[in-house]
Amino acid sequence: MVKGAAFVALAVVSIAVLSFVVMSLWNSLIPTLFRGAQLEYWQAVGLLLLSRILFGGLRGRGGWHGHWRERLWRERWASLTPEERERLREKLERRCGQRAGSAPGTPPHPGG
Repeated sequence: MVKGAAFVALAVVSIAVLSFVVMSLWNSLIPTLFRGAQLEYWQAVGLLLLSRILFGGLRGRGGWHGHWRERLWRERWASLTPEERERLREKLERRCGQRAGSAPGTPPHPGG
């Protein structure tokens, strides 16, 4: 119970501090560079929430649940035979113009 309350308190303080940092950076850069409006504190909180939704999703990251695409790719790579791996490497090399997965036993990185 105490750990849960401490975690919630830490999360609230972290969001408050991060929102203040976003507001300060925005207000020091955007009006000068782009003649944009200054942000108030709650607008900075909303901007953080919006960026989390757009770029980070609503789930937590890290641990077993994070990077699910990479995990699926590694599982697929592990299930391939050596011949299938070589064919995939050649296909990616033709597509990307470089040798994919240069280290032995390393799956090619799908992002390039």
